[in-house]
Amino acid sequence: MNNVDVNKLMGMLSKMDKKDLENGLAQVSKMLNSKDKDAILKDIEKLNK
Repeated sequence: MNNVDVNKLMGMLSKMDKKDLENGLAQVSKMLNSKDKDAILKDIEKLNK
């Protein structure tokens, strides 16, 4: 991940409320442990355009 991705991610996280943030972090945790994390990250990028 490069710095631009991290900044974009932090921007998205800052707009979430606590419950959404906890759910989002749980999903991120699952993704990072997943074999197809690259595909998931691409899907997330598409959703945020």
